[in-house]
Amino acid sequence: MNKNLVIIPTYNEINNIELIISKIISLNIDVDILVVDDNSPDKTFNKVEFLKENIPNLFLIINKKKSGIGKAYIKGFEFAIAKNYTKVIQIDADMSHDPNDIVRLLKNSNSYDLVIGSRYINGIRIINWPLTRLALSYFANLYAKIITGLPIYDCTAGYKCIDINLLKSINLNKINSQGYSFQIEINYRAYIKNFKIKEIPIIFTDRTIGKSKMSKKIIIEAIFIVPMLRLKKLLKLIK
Repeated sequence: MNKNLVIIPTYNEINNIELIISKIISLNIDVDILVVDDNSPDKTFNKVEFLKENIPNLFLIINKKKSGIGKAYIKGFEFAIAKNYTKVIQIDADMSHDPNDIVRLLKNSNSYDLVIGSRYINGIRIINWPLTRLALSYFANLYAKIITGLPIYDCTAGYKCIDINLLKSINLNKINSQGYSFQIEINYRAYIKNFKIKEIPIIFTDRTIGKSKMSKKIIIEAIFIVPMLRLKKLLKLIK
């Protein structure tokens, strides 16, 4: 029997978390939900603990300190592997990803190992981003695509559905990247292992509640991680 898990990493998302969980539940599809919280100062985890009392398929992991989105997803992936889930869906907590698209991601995952909700296939599909951030994201994806050879338009997308066999094939302990570079690295490792990848168009809407987690550190990390992935592959240090 197939079991699917939606992973939501959180840090100071107390004003969004109940909404996104309720939206996922309202889809009336057979998925469990795992929130991985980075010890949010706003006590997002307390809100999730309260919601768990009435939602039996809601689970929570609380990190002891802020570790970043990459490590949060790694913990979620390890949970999914240990609990024998079939598919894992990544989604942001801030409602920038439309939960309704989970249905489309899962449907396409019947034929593909990695399904990416893409902002850059069939045009640019982003709402309410300033031009500077849009340009940064667009050219970061172009840079990653050219350097790594990834056949993906939205290499940094955070909305995706991943087959559990793909996650089992990756040495998760060797992934230390965060943010943009974490998404690129997961995609790259899937690509070099010849897993089947599909991009489907989504509409991405910038958050209206809370603050973006984007930082200069995340951007700089992505700039350096991309050529390092390519170099590791050439030196056969990454398989």
